[in-house]
Amino acid sequence: MEFLISEKKVEEIQADCEFVIVIDGNLDHKWIKEKEDLETLSFEGKSEEVAFLPHQHRVYVGADSFDRDEIRLSVAQAVKSIKKSKYNSIKIGIYIDKCPVTNTKAIVEGIILGSYSFDKYKTEKSSCNIQTITISLEDYSEKKLGLAHAKKAIAEAQIVANVTNDAKEIVNSVPDDMTPAQLALEADKIANELDNVACFIGDENFMQEQEMGAFLAVGRASEHKPRLIHLTYKPKNPEAKFVFVGKGVTYDSGGLSLKPSEHMVSMKADKSGAAAAMSILKGAAELELPFEVHAIIGACENMVGGNAYKPDDVLVAKNGKTIEVRNTDAEGRLVLADCLCYAQELKPDYLVDLATLTGACVVAVGDYTTGVMGHSGKLKHEIMSSATKSGELTGSLPFNRYLKKLLKSSVADISNISSSRYGGAITAALFLDNFIEDENKDKWIHLDIAGPAFIEKDWGYNQAGASGAGVRMCLYWLKDHQHKLSNHHKKEA
Repeated sequence: MEFLISEKKVEEIQADCEFVIVIDGNLDHKWIKEKEDLETLSFEGKSEEVAFLPHQHRVYVGADSFDRDEIRLSVAQAVKSIKKSKYNSIKIGIYIDKCPVTNTKAIVEGIILGSYSFDKYKTEKSSCNIQTITISLEDYSEKKLGLAHAKKAIAEAQIVANVTNDAKEIVNSVPDDMTPAQLALEADKIANELDNVACFIGDENFMQEQEMGAFLAVGRASEHKPRLIHLTYKPKNPEAKFVFVGKGVTYDSGGLSLKPSEHMVSMKADKSGAAAAMSILKGAAELELPFEVHAIIGACENMVGGNAYKPDDVLVAKNGKTIEVRNTDAEGRLVLADCLCYAQELKPDYLVDLATLTGACVVAVGDYTTGVMGHSGKLKHEIMSSATKSGELTGSLPFNRYLKKLLKSSVADISNISSSRYGGAITAALFLDNFIEDENKDKWIHLDIAGPAFIEKDWGYNQAGASGAGVRMCLYWLKDHQHKLSNHHKKEA
């Protein structure tokens, strides 16, 4: 799709179809031409409500407010309503006379995210004929100034939305196709396509040299051997170093603590953290952000076999801590433990891990929300604020000293599961905390994306399946850091 900006009035722009966003039920705006038809249809302009008038080649869609996520939702629903049509071009106006950037970004992101479809394994491919979308600055009083800003907004929004869809593609791919080795090839492809990006792939021998006993144990029963993936984006004179660690369990059977068969379906999504970390780095490189960014991926399969790791085993992690295994289905934290140790050797300024870690997090905050945990209230607030701008939902879950005690083991330094069924998302994060060095405690954020990463029904501008959870919020967070730095440099000057 190509996105264009025009200073012309909406009615002067040539296009096959027009999208009109109806804000808070207001049917008296100048862009609303068929008020009587809408009233006949009992169209009220509620959030996500759509009225497609094919005889007028116009789609009306409701939004509760000017909030950027309402705009994303509305245009995504509009696209969905005409996806099977023969329209090649769309036009839309943005209601704004202060700054066009926010709504322009929201429109572009909503259309790209909403038009995504995964048909890799279908004989009949879905198609969307829309080729160009023209956004009118008619309502913007300073059009000349707005034109440059809006063009930049379009470019940034396209990158953010496209890399989110890249993550969806990886997560939706089936286990036979997206093995640890194939995931490593996907990372290598990113490095080959982009300047200033390098990729290192560590095999079992490398992991043994690194003494990653926990990670190696999880992957050893699979025919598809584990890989440690390390992507690096390094611009000239980076202002800070961000390290993203992703759980890349390409399939999770539960191991010897075998999952029930109905719970194995969708376990291809256990690599969502890995896909997110890779896409965040790709987005940062394409946005040319002034930060050094690393993506560390622990890629493996958790399978059943004669050499599978077992409940009662004691594993030795990279930092020398011993772990009693009481449940082999609590494998993601074992993979992350070694990867976090490896990541801290890079001396990060910020350390974020992303993982479909616990069903308990879904119980705590619901299907659609990412659980945010860490020691620094300031850092949690920062990333949650950026998440709100991105449209991703977050909820903070608090650490406490009493839950930490539930991870005690009588035979090792720590158990891989809590002695209580309650607070499981927090105790999983507290397990990871054992592998965060003291000097990095306030630099670390844990994102449990088990809820929103993969849902088997459409929601908002997300299709059934993968949503690319974590990608947009982290890229918005990086952009917010860039703005803060820019403002700081201006003040110094």
